[in-house]
Amino acid sequence: MNTALWIAQGLLAAVFLASGSAKSTQSKERMIATGQTGVAPFPLRAIRVVALLELLAAIGLVVPRLTGTAPVLTPLAAVGLTAVMVGAAVSHWSLREYKQVFGINLVILLACLFVALGRF
Repeated sequence: MNTALWIAQGLLAAVFLASGSAKSTQSKERMIATGQTGVAPFPLRAIRVVALLELLAAIGLVVPRLTGTAPVLTPLAAVGLTAVMVGAAVSHWSLREYKQVFGINLVILLACLFVALGRF
């Protein structure tokens, strides 16, 4: 179980480091053009805040557990990312992008829940 949790944490950290990096550096139009269509309903300032949260949570998924310093931050980061994924699903639903909601959004959300429950 520990190995499965570490794999999930590593994959989630990579996904959210990539997503947060893109959201923190690209224009809204560029994000939409590269497939991050869920940002469409939001102002750039809100997107940048979410980007920062994603980057911090990506670090929180791995570093506290790896170093043994405040390991409770790992499941808390996973809970925070679960909330981000609920928001992403709502955004994609409002855009009628149902394949996105029931595809990648749901998989990532379930992985976040797996880490949160497994590490609490």
